[in-house]
Amino acid sequence: MIRFVAQRLIQTLPVIWVIITVTFFMIRFVPGGPFTAERAVTPEIMRNLEAHYGLNKPLYRQYLDYCSSILRGDLGPSFKYPTRSVNEIIADKLPVSAELGMWSLAVALGIGLPMGILAAVRRNTWVDYACSSAAMVGICIPTFVLGPLLILLLAIQFGLFNASGWYAPIDRVLPSVTLGCVYAAYVARLTRGGMLEILNQDFIRTARAKGASETRVVLRHALRGGLTPVVSFLGPAIAGVVTGSFVIETIFQIPGIGREFVNSALNRDYTLVLGTVIVYAAFIIAMNLVVDIVLVWMNPKLRFE
Repeated sequence: MIRFVAQRLIQTLPVIWVIITVTFFMIRFVPGGPFTAERAVTPEIMRNLEAHYGLNKPLYRQYLDYCSSILRGDLGPSFKYPTRSVNEIIADKLPVSAELGMWSLAVALGIGLPMGILAAVRRNTWVDYACSSAAMVGICIPTFVLGPLLILLLAIQFGLFNASGWYAPIDRVLPSVTLGCVYAAYVARLTRGGMLEILNQDFIRTARAKGASETRVVLRHALRGGLTPVVSFLGPAIAGVVTGSFVIETIFQIPGIGREFVNSALNRDYTLVLGTVIVYAAFIIAMNLVVDIVLVWMNPKLRFE
C-alpha cells in the first residue's frame, strides 16, 4: 500500500502543475485586471500598484516567480485584501467549507443509504417505487432551485430557520440539506443497484438456507459488497459537494472558501483564484486516493496496482 500511495502522489505532481499553469494563464487572459474596478487613479499610481505586485514584469517571469513561491508554500498576497495574504484567507475560510461539506455528505449518506437498502430489500413493492421516485425527484431538482425553495418555505414562511448566515448550529441545516439531497438521490440509486446484484448471489442463498435472519443477511453478508458502487461514487461525490458549495455559499451567504472563490474571480484577484483552485484540486485528489484505498479494503479481489 505504501508503494501504491507513493506512486499516486508522484503521479499527481504533473496534474497539479498543469492545473496551476492553465489557471494562471486563463485568469490573465480574461479582460480586465485586479485594479480596473477601483476608483479612477492616475497612471503613476497604477504603475506603482503594478510594480508592487509584480504585474509590470513579463508574463513568463510572473509565472516563474509564482511557481517558485508555491514551492515555498507561499500563495502570495491578495489583490483585493491588501493587508492579508492568500494563505491567511484560505486558513480562515476553509474550515467553514469543510464543515459544510461534512454535514452535506452526512445528509447524503444518512438519507441515501437507508432508501437504497429498503428499495432493494422490498423490490417491486410500493416501498421500492416510493424510494426510487423520491430519488429521481432529487436528481432532477438542482441546488440553485432547491435552496431558494427551502428558504422561502422553511425560513420566510414558517420561520423555522434563518434565511442566511453561519452563526448558530441551526444555520447548518438548510445549506446541508440543500447540498446533500442531490447526492442522497444518487447514493440511493447506486445502493439499490449494488444491493440487488449482491442479493442474487449464491452465498446469499446459502446464508438464508442456513437459517440466517433477513436482517443478518442484509447487514452482515450483503451490505459490504453492495456498497462498493457507493464507495466508488464517493470520490466524484465529494468533488461535487466541494464545487457545489460555490452556489450554496452564495445563496445562504456563508463565509466559506467557495464564496471567496466567486468573489475573487469577479474581482480578478489572481492570487486568490489560483490559491483556491490549488486547494480544491489537492483536496479532490486526496479524496480519490482515500476512496481507492477503501475499495481495496472492501474488495479483496482488487490489488494496489
